[in-house]
Amino acid sequence: MNNETIFHSFLKDSLQGFVDEKKAIGYSFAKGESLLKQFDKVVTSLPQDIDMLTKDLVMKWTERRPEEATSTQLGRISLMRGLAEYMNRMGNTAYVYPKAMVTVERYSYTPYIFTEKEIASIFTVCDDFAISYQSPNRHLVLSLIFRILYGCGLRISEAVNLTIADVNLKEGIIFIKNTKFNKERTIPIADTLRNRCIEYNRLVNTGKPETSYFFPSPLGGHYKSNTIYILFRQILWAANISHTGKGLRLHDLRHTFAVHCLKKWVLGNRDITNCIPYLSAYLGHEDLRGSQHYLRLTADLYPDIIDKVEKNCSWLIPEVNWDESY
Repeated sequence: MNNETIFHSFLKDSLQGFVDEKKAIGYSFAKGESLLKQFDKVVTSLPQDIDMLTKDLVMKWTERRPEEATSTQLGRISLMRGLAEYMNRMGNTAYVYPKAMVTVERYSYTPYIFTEKEIASIFTVCDDFAISYQSPNRHLVLSLIFRILYGCGLRISEAVNLTIADVNLKEGIIFIKNTKFNKERTIPIADTLRNRCIEYNRLVNTGKPETSYFFPSPLGGHYKSNTIYILFRQILWAANISHTGKGLRLHDLRHTFAVHCLKKWVLGNRDITNCIPYLSAYLGHEDLRGSQHYLRLTADLYPDIIDKVEKNCSWLIPEVNWDESY
């Protein structure tokens, strides 16, 4: 347990106990602890007669802020739910934000699903990307990282944080750690992608220690997610793929991977009931809901297979739209 006092409000013991519990069961919880410090400062400024985690306090702290993404607000809601549940287990009185109040507004983002032709165009542009003297391996990084994002459905943060040791070229598997839901996972990769990884590793990482980043930045460390996004926009422009509206996201490659998998399984008459848990585990979802929403999206995008989807697995399809955080 950390003996350093980092909380000062009347909730300090509960806040510290909640943090200690999370860390004790294996969560890094750095972001959660940082948010709780902010919450503690707010609570410290409250009138002295408030001595419990009330509904008004929870609702005020979790309300949507100007220009804030839904996922950011949901992070605070999830944190407050966890804190309140912990406090109630410890015999205190705390208001738990109702889960039902979250689900109605949560699914507000419709991802862009690339066509197979668009994916091929993206890969072609990456393969032909100009060599940079300031960043001599950039064209090699781009050629592979976008194939991994699409071919494995990785989050960009997961891809850029891979080390050489995380990519097992002999077995053809990738080990992913420090993930969004703190769920480590090992995923197999296709032989064609494995062969590309082998060649890339030979050209870029020969002689480097296993702890080095698989996608090293010329500035040291690993490529930043924002840098890859800026290059992604250039690639989309060169591939004649419109970047209109709110703009396409790197995360849309992950969404595309999932939808293309489901489309292939449905057309191949696979038992989707059995396939959904595999997809959920492969993507590192917290539960099955994320993969079920991909099924809804697959049915909406491909009218030619909607009859099969509705006939074989309509009960799996949720009624709400989308959650930008999957």
